[in-house]
Amino acid sequence: MQIPRLHPDTIEEVKLRADIVDVVSEYVVLRKRGKDFVGLCPFHDEKSPSFTVSQTKQMYYCFGCQAAGNAIKFVMELGKRSFADVVLDLARRYQVPVQTLEPEQRQELQRQLSLREQLYEVLASSAQFYQHALRQSQGQQALQYLQSNRQLKEETIQQFGLGYAPAGWETLYRYLVKDKHYPAQILEKAGLIKPRKEGGGYYDVFRDRLMIPIRDVQGRVIAFGGRTLTDEQPKYLNSPETELFSKGKTLFALDQAKGGISQLDQAVVVEGYFDAIALHAAGINNAVASLGTALSLEQVRLILRYTESKQLVLNFDADKAGTNAAERAIGEIAELAYKGEVQLKILNLPDGKDADEYLHSHTPEDYGELLKNAPLWLDWQIQQIIQDRDLKQATDFQQVTQQLVKLLKNIANSDTRNYYVSYCAEILSLGDTRLIPLRVENLLTQIAPAAAAYTKPVSAKKAWGSSQVSQSPLPTERSLLEHAEALLLRIYLHCPEQRQAIIGELEERDLQFSLSHHRFLWQQILEISSGDGETKDFASQPDLISRLQDHFLEFSSEMGLISHLFHVSEKNQKEILRTPQVVQAAIACMDLVMLEKRYRHFLELWQQTDPEAEPERYQSYYQAFYAEKIKLQKIDRQRLFSITDLL
Repeated sequence: MQIPRLHPDTIEEVKLRADIVDVVSEYVVLRKRGKDFVGLCPFHDEKSPSFTVSQTKQMYYCFGCQAAGNAIKFVMELGKRSFADVVLDLARRYQVPVQTLEPEQRQELQRQLSLREQLYEVLASSAQFYQHALRQSQGQQALQYLQSNRQLKEETIQQFGLGYAPAGWETLYRYLVKDKHYPAQILEKAGLIKPRKEGGGYYDVFRDRLMIPIRDVQGRVIAFGGRTLTDEQPKYLNSPETELFSKGKTLFALDQAKGGISQLDQAVVVEGYFDAIALHAAGINNAVASLGTALSLEQVRLILRYTESKQLVLNFDADKAGTNAAERAIGEIAELAYKGEVQLKILNLPDGKDADEYLHSHTPEDYGELLKNAPLWLDWQIQQIIQDRDLKQATDFQQVTQQLVKLLKNIANSDTRNYYVSYCAEILSLGDTRLIPLRVENLLTQIAPAAAAYTKPVSAKKAWGSSQVSQSPLPTERSLLEHAEALLLRIYLHCPEQRQAIIGELEERDLQFSLSHHRFLWQQILEISSGDGETKDFASQPDLISRLQDHFLEFSSEMGLISHLFHVSEKNQKEILRTPQVVQAAIACMDLVMLEKRYRHFLELWQQTDPEAEPERYQSYYQAFYAEKIKLQKIDRQRLFSITDLL
């Protein structure tokens, strides 16, 4: 809708009343940490929380993707909505009177604003009408179906607001338009009635159907699903797309399941309404239904807001139709699964049953055990490829190999791909372990032919006589240095008692942070420390992390490389428990890398110098690189423990 310019007083009042923790909590599971709240960032995929919400500042900031702003900007960015639209939405929620800069436009604005409110209201009234009709004589067949066929208790029927649409062509129309005086146009916009093609007037969209309200995350009715009680087709009929309802962006029962998903750190997606309802009735309250469509990225990202481990289980029938449904439901999320951005599992229930049928003859504990043992999507895909194939037959063997190669090519993570290459090689070897290396080589050649052209690195001994000596850190050296410097900075940030020791070691050895982003962070630390007085009491800065985070709001581009240092994972916690040893190892590693760098530098200069033309320089470079070599040997002998083991 066209929204006129809002009065600044309205905008300011919305900012004052809209609490950012309240707003963000609708979309992100937040946990209290100190004076702030943290959670998984909704703007990028991550496994550990880097998204921080400050209630005192009414601001959010992500140390992973640098997204930042207030409550209004959060809703704008997440929903890709305009500023005015978001302000109006928050104004309605927090009951802020809306003013415009042009008073004459206020009436038109209120009319436009009231449309969505009227849609919510008429849909809520329709849900109540359907629930009432279920208890009348005309709804007895539907009620009996719920109680007998679906074995649902009264509390579950009420929990999900199940109802019945009477068989008449204009029953709902007459009730809402004639009795309740709602405009027919509002009912049409809500997807409840349709205009007749001939003769004028309207007719009800849902007739003689069991009615299932579809709600948004906040629990407001936005649409309906209707199941026929006869042989009429389609068996299930959904509301059309409306201003409130988009099938590809909605998940049935998410309003009921979001708490369970967060608590269990796992979401279960089933295909049908009654599968989700049956699971909730059995106490499995982390289940949602996909409304029969292929899962879209919007739906998946909606679910993943509530699970830190990004664990998603698709539960469909084990028969051919169920397999096709699973492959269809995967839809766009296959790419996320290949990248490892979602832990996708597939649960096929035995005997071709859906979740509702299975729970009629099994306990919730039986279902939970199947859920726990559900295979990862890639394992499931491999089983689908080899199912009903005879690998002893050349044709089947070739076709299976081609499909496996196609699957393996899509796996982005090298460690995951290597694991599945070995797994597939075992399958193709048909139990003959002697063939596994050959099968691995064949698969790798087909996956990435360039990998076969791998050349071994030049040995250190040959490098003495070569002029191809690089001054840049080798890949493994760079990785070790990155880890050592990051670990030292993390200890400095989270272990105040070690700060003076770290400063002393760095000064004594005349060491600097080599990597630019680490050097930048260290400079900021020193600036804050020096600003606290001339004494530089580094240990007495309990708020150092908070002050750095505030400081880095001005340097968002640099934060992407160092934001992980402000958080301590379980692995990090184990590392810094051995703080004195780890500090020693990290310092030694930095020293070692710097010595190796100088050694290679002087070695290259020595190799490039003509001993006859410049004998003194030649001798000087030789003594320099030899001295660095002695230092390297000395530091290696002095190590009482393995740096690489600690790091």
